[in-house]
Amino acid sequence: MAQHFIVIGAGIVGISAGLYLQRDGHRVTVIDERDPGDGTSKGNASIIAIESCIPMATPGVAWDVPGYLSDPMGPLAIRWSYLPKIAPWLIRFIAASKPDRVEEISIALRSLMLQALGAHKTLLKETGEPEILRETGWLAIFETDKKFQSYQWDLDIQRRRGVKFDIIPAEEVRQFEPSLEPIIRHAVYYPENAYAANNYRLVKLLAADFARRGGVILKEKVTGFDIGLNGPTHVNTASGKHAADSVVVAAGAWSKQLTRQLGHKVPLDTERGYHVTLPNAGRMPRMPLYSSDHSFVITPLDVGLRFAGTVELGGLEAAPDYRRAEILMKHGRRLFGNLDETGRSDWMGFRPSMPDSLPVISRGTRWANTYFGYGHGHIGLTLGPLTGRLIADLAAGRDPGLDMRPFRIDRFQRVHLGW
Repeated sequence: MAQHFIVIGAGIVGISAGLYLQRDGHRVTVIDERDPGDGTSKGNASIIAIESCIPMATPGVAWDVPGYLSDPMGPLAIRWSYLPKIAPWLIRFIAASKPDRVEEISIALRSLMLQALGAHKTLLKETGEPEILRETGWLAIFETDKKFQSYQWDLDIQRRRGVKFDIIPAEEVRQFEPSLEPIIRHAVYYPENAYAANNYRLVKLLAADFARRGGVILKEKVTGFDIGLNGPTHVNTASGKHAADSVVVAAGAWSKQLTRQLGHKVPLDTERGYHVTLPNAGRMPRMPLYSSDHSFVITPLDVGLRFAGTVELGGLEAAPDYRRAEILMKHGRRLFGNLDETGRSDWMGFRPSMPDSLPVISRGTRWANTYFGYGHGHIGLTLGPLTGRLIADLAAGRDPGLDMRPFRIDRFQRVHLGW
């Protein structure tokens, strides 16, 4: 039976959920205090990371963190004033790094990745610009033998998950990617990966298609809900009340408090990520690159060359620290030599992250008319359309074609970790 769904969040996840729910005949309203795509969707690395089946927390991570923090050019920083708030998240993060748990998480992630690209293509086919998706693969690059040797663990787990890759000999790296300086000692090519030539435009295209199909997008700040006997009946905003048959929370890093109001506690926090985009860089790789030594991505976008990455644990309130962006730029200059930085732009956004690296894609267990899609961490663009499709499947009672138990909203409560 057709319903009126209100989707909270106009990023890649929320807009995708709206589109897939429309395909099932539902009336859909998307509400966000920002314009579509203006949150994390605006400045991410633009990668469709199909090979990404390894969680952030891996065995030994507790011993690696002090080294990361002591390196001013390293990929991780913590706002020490935020440490008391994020400590419970960090404890669960370490708990997720046990070998058997890592294996389970990688299996769950791979099950999502195998369907991710198809979900993108389904939505883009209707926009008239499917070519915005570029299926080039990507190249992981290594500047040191030591880092490449430590990466063998990653390759082993990827082999177990069936990830496709080719190891590129050192003498062939420059032929494979001539834009790089001759400092790369090893490389691994992942043909399954793709990227969006303009991630921001991608969300705008999907939002325009959603509107063409009769979807309503409201620019309002959601403040709460009216709850009836069977769940939420209205979504309240700073501008008024909106009646709803069902509610989808897809508000990224801002989902935690909304979820609490709908009867669930989730250990969601945020990783602050940065990017630098050079519109006139002068050098442009043939495909996206991943610097394994320094954990950041280089993407050849229509708007310029983007360096994106780093993790800063500092919450939603603190001002950006654009020294993190300059670190990306220093690494970029070493990899590419002279770069034209005219028109350079720096950006900071919030990755909504769960401590086990698995997103929440779930029907609510408190109220049957509530659905949740967030917590994707570094793979939000990758899994946005698929998350939207899976939410529509849950609402329709369809078999989603994969085991949804790892993504349940109550999974932490069910293992008695508490809050």
